[in-house]
Amino acid sequence: MNNLHQSYSWILKFALAAILVGVGIYIVFAPEVVYTITGIGIVIFSLFRVVPLLKSLNKEILRTINLIEILVDTVIGIVLIYIAFTSDLEADSVWGLVYRYSLAFFFYGRGLIYFNSVVFLEEKSEVIKFWAHIIALTIGSILFVSPQFDYGFVALIILFICFLGAVYLGNDGFNGYRKYREFSKNINMGRSKSKAQPVEKERPRPLANKKEDKVSKLN
Repeated sequence: MNNLHQSYSWILKFALAAILVGVGIYIVFAPEVVYTITGIGIVIFSLFRVVPLLKSLNKEILRTINLIEILVDTVIGIVLIYIAFTSDLEADSVWGLVYRYSLAFFFYGRGLIYFNSVVFLEEKSEVIKFWAHIIALTIGSILFVSPQFDYGFVALIILFICFLGAVYLGNDGFNGYRKYREFSKNINMGRSKSKAQPVEKERPRPLANKKEDKVSKLN
């Protein structure tokens, strides 16, 4: 069963790569999908952090601040999903403002809470987290003051991510297909060899020869 999984998993990877490319291209022309993906992403990022984050923080005030941020971000994500399914996004420009300020608040709030925790509440951190939250603050600040920002820019980012994922899955699927063909080739070559060179069975020795062998052994 393990060999079967290894042999045919490339089919699923090729299919997923094609789906990613198709979804990425479709997103560019469908603002409601961008709103939905953004909202779902914010909700997942918020809710999946609750238990590990609150268990790892050693101060009650840190747990309270981060829990408030998670609740607010979850509400933002749900609002974006609701807007995507109930509103005409292209007819009313106010939803573009809601989308922009929601993302701005999300990124800027994450960076602000992080630096507040590190500077004033003495939470330990790493270099990667430091620069990641610098980027989050920068993105949030840019979104607050960039009226030309809209869902199209995020759609291009999602398209790029989908393309990268498709390349990764396609390459992995190609390697899996190559191994599958090598496996099939070895099977076929093994069968052809067995047909070309049949194994000869040992013929039964005559009874007289067996008697002579016994006599020779006795002597």
